[in-house]
Amino acid sequence: MKIRNYFLLFAVSFGITITTSCGDSAEKTSSSQNPAYETIENDPTNTRIYTLDNGLKVYLSVNEEAPRVQTSIAVRAGSKNDPATATGLAHYLEHMLFKGTDQYGTSNFSQEGPLLDQIDSLYEVYRNTRDEEARTVLYAQIDSISQVASTFAIANEYDKMVSEMGAKGTNAYTSFEQTVYINDIPTNQIEKWLTLEAERFRNPQLRLFHTELEAVYEEKNRSLDSDFSKTFTALFDGLYPNHQYGQQTTIGTIDHLKNPSLTEIKKYFNTYYVPNNMAICMSGDFDPDMVFEQIKAKFGGMESKVVPTFEVIKESPLNTVVVKEEKGPDAEFLYMGYRFDGVGSKASELIQLCDMILANRTAGLIDLNLNQQQKVLNASSFTYILSDYSSHILNGSPKQGQTLEEVKDLLLSQMDSLKAGAFPDWLLEACINDLKISRIRQLDENWGRTSMMVDAFIQKRDWKEQVNDIEVLKKYTKEDVVNFAKTNYNDNYVVVYKRTGKDESTQEVVKPKITPVQVNRDDASPFLKDISAMKFDDIQPRFLDYDQDINQAKLDNGIKVRSVKNSNNDLFNLYYVFDMGKNNNIKIDLALDYLPFLGTSKYSPSEIQQEFYKIGCNFQASASDEKVYVSLSGLTENFEAGVQLFEHLLADAKPEEAPLKNLVNDILKERADDKLSKGTILFGGLSAYAQYGSNSPFTNILSEKELNALTSSELTDMIHSLNSYEHRVLYYGPMEQDELIASLKKNHNTPQTLKPIPASKDFVEIDNEKTKVFVVDYDMKQAEIMMLSKKELYNPKTVAAAAIYNEYFGGGMGSIVFQEMRESKALAYSVYSVYRSPGDSAKAHYVMAYIGAQADKLKEAMAGMTDLLNNMPESEKSFELAKKAALEKIRTERITKFSKLWNFETAQKRGLDYDIRKDVYEAVPNMTMADLKAFHEQYIKDSKYNIMVIGKKSGLDIKELEKYGPVTYLTLEQVFGY
Repeated sequence: MKIRNYFLLFAVSFGITITTSCGDSAEKTSSSQNPAYETIENDPTNTRIYTLDNGLKVYLSVNEEAPRVQTSIAVRAGSKNDPATATGLAHYLEHMLFKGTDQYGTSNFSQEGPLLDQIDSLYEVYRNTRDEEARTVLYAQIDSISQVASTFAIANEYDKMVSEMGAKGTNAYTSFEQTVYINDIPTNQIEKWLTLEAERFRNPQLRLFHTELEAVYEEKNRSLDSDFSKTFTALFDGLYPNHQYGQQTTIGTIDHLKNPSLTEIKKYFNTYYVPNNMAICMSGDFDPDMVFEQIKAKFGGMESKVVPTFEVIKESPLNTVVVKEEKGPDAEFLYMGYRFDGVGSKASELIQLCDMILANRTAGLIDLNLNQQQKVLNASSFTYILSDYSSHILNGSPKQGQTLEEVKDLLLSQMDSLKAGAFPDWLLEACINDLKISRIRQLDENWGRTSMMVDAFIQKRDWKEQVNDIEVLKKYTKEDVVNFAKTNYNDNYVVVYKRTGKDESTQEVVKPKITPVQVNRDDASPFLKDISAMKFDDIQPRFLDYDQDINQAKLDNGIKVRSVKNSNNDLFNLYYVFDMGKNNNIKIDLALDYLPFLGTSKYSPSEIQQEFYKIGCNFQASASDEKVYVSLSGLTENFEAGVQLFEHLLADAKPEEAPLKNLVNDILKERADDKLSKGTILFGGLSAYAQYGSNSPFTNILSEKELNALTSSELTDMIHSLNSYEHRVLYYGPMEQDELIASLKKNHNTPQTLKPIPASKDFVEIDNEKTKVFVVDYDMKQAEIMMLSKKELYNPKTVAAAAIYNEYFGGGMGSIVFQEMRESKALAYSVYSVYRSPGDSAKAHYVMAYIGAQADKLKEAMAGMTDLLNNMPESEKSFELAKKAALEKIRTERITKFSKLWNFETAQKRGLDYDIRKDVYEAVPNMTMADLKAFHEQYIKDSKYNIMVIGKKSGLDIKELEKYGPVTYLTLEQVFGY
């Protein structure tokens, strides 16, 4: 699916009212009342839209697939609503809405409240003081009073409560126009959740502010370490030189970060967090009438207010090309963007069509003329449609020896082709069908439905318009698109060249010294106790029964066929799975990478891609270390045509030398680029080095000499012979098993006797006899640390204890690690630790810890994490909450759709013939703190680690690292194997 909004990867009563009685274990009943709500015809989500008397919008969509509910509480306020003199407020507030109110998050608000007021006042003085010596004294006062106030604070009570409910994905995000609070909760916890959320927005308190401010500092510095973030910010600055989209970043300016105002944050909350500016969006298994009555009871007392009208700053037309440059350590790339009118405008509709004609992953102008013809390393296009304005953004990365200016010219040449109408007449309709298929997939998931609800609310779109936004595109003709392109895509763009080099202009947020605060994890507010005491009907777990849940059969030559029926829509997914990958044949991934550039005796390379796109099918082939996956997805009505087409390609791909030569050159360029990417260095190269040493699957690659020695016929022979090897077929779609088998017998071209899988090259996971430290020098402001310790081979008997350990110790915001490292000591923005279970019985468990922090905090951060790993704090209350959370998640989790097939695949790889969650569910109720402590003593405490560090060498405290073990500096050649 092509993501349309690319970066959008954010006085009530308290008391027990109606006990929710819904889910798998109880019959649903409707309310006796019949509140008015809006619906529209032919809505695939059957969404009901209610409006409370105070203006609160409620979007409810029923999906009974699993007893869970995806929730989003949206506020129509984001960074564009920040005061120009105090940017970052919306984002600050998002963080603080997890800190509690006068009813929870505190053990004694009557004593805490006055201290918080003092801190509030001191921040105002601090904000308006310019003398650095005086500021230091003021901050010391803030820090001192914060220590006293923290004795009454109970950190992360919000997360404890939602975790106990069995919530997943608890988070929030802030963007230009919205702040959104997210949870995925069990159906039987709706009333608990509503009670908590109503309290959350009633009277929030800005407690533990200066440690959370430290986290925001870290977040800002992480963004300054991100070349992509800097480049996107520069692009929007050029597109919107006056409007807040370009002039107010979500995190805020460095100056405003250094001078926060709690008074302004409270003012912002009181202005925008009002019911007539908020929406509750829910999709899942519930009775909508009952849920609406509960929402009304909990949120109906909120007082509506007049929300300030946002005055749109009008931008002057862009009549010239604006060129900007950014520098950073990552590989070079560019963004170029055009500005248009906002949501609901004719332009916002037409740019979607222009975007799809340019790049749709398969048959767009950029796809075929640049990517497939290998004229650039990669290129694409996406739209960003907002309320006031929209952007159409193109991006590209250069081949070896190619300049960014040449990439820009190639992208513009495709824009010229668009303006010339140099695309087939059928492509426009195919693009619309592609968007429809993407929408069907989106609305098959609860998160997709709530995301669409949030978009409609934030952008003030009528639901009918939102549901039919793709259908309305059918009114446009090819002539309309071409004329629009001619008029609107000229020398009126902003281009940002991201070059590789040192950014001399980057500032760092210098943070004042703070004293760790108390987290009081064993305390519990009366509110938490009341929430925990609320009664609800248990939902019984549903474990997979592989014999019942998965249809299994064999073709005549023994190929296993496993299928799960799709009763939701007319889409299918088909996989051929081979138990061989790069470890079996070092060249197989190259052969599959080569495949998209090939034609057949019947079709040219571009023609076969267009044939797939015409019938609404997407074909992919890829290889991992141990597997090859050949997949096809699309509309069931074209299943047979799609299978025939990709079987034809596999059997008849014609060798061509030029694409192979280009592919080899691009692989060499990508390898060079990977050595510039800190994410690839740490989570790819260093992670593999920690696990295997220098000889790992990560470094199991062909040398440059071997790459250049490859022949096209050698690779096409591998493609032609692929179906002759042992494999299995996985299918999720509307077809019955018998119909599927008949179609495969007819169309799946395989020999009567299949070849056995070639032997695999073995890579040995290294033992940790002593702790060692490995460092890679990288130009960045932060340091990132990964600690990895090998344990025993996969042991299903440890799964239950590991699940509770991860819940209790190192997972979410309520975990011990998060509380101590971030909430109390503000040592890291991102930090976690898990006991990682392998997906293969032949591989080991690992203790894994991660810290992302400022380099100057490395000493304290390492000491803090090491102490926690060796001396796990014990809290009976946190332990019981962790048990409840784990059980509630299992009770309400439903493995559905294609996930059933992948779950079975993993079980088999682990040597299991049953759903391992059953063991966890049966074991957890009887577990004690002593059991958890014993698990920690056996598997975690005093472990020996390979500690992998990436950071700027001159900023790292190497002497401190040497205290943990001998330090070895690794070159990138050692890490990558080339």
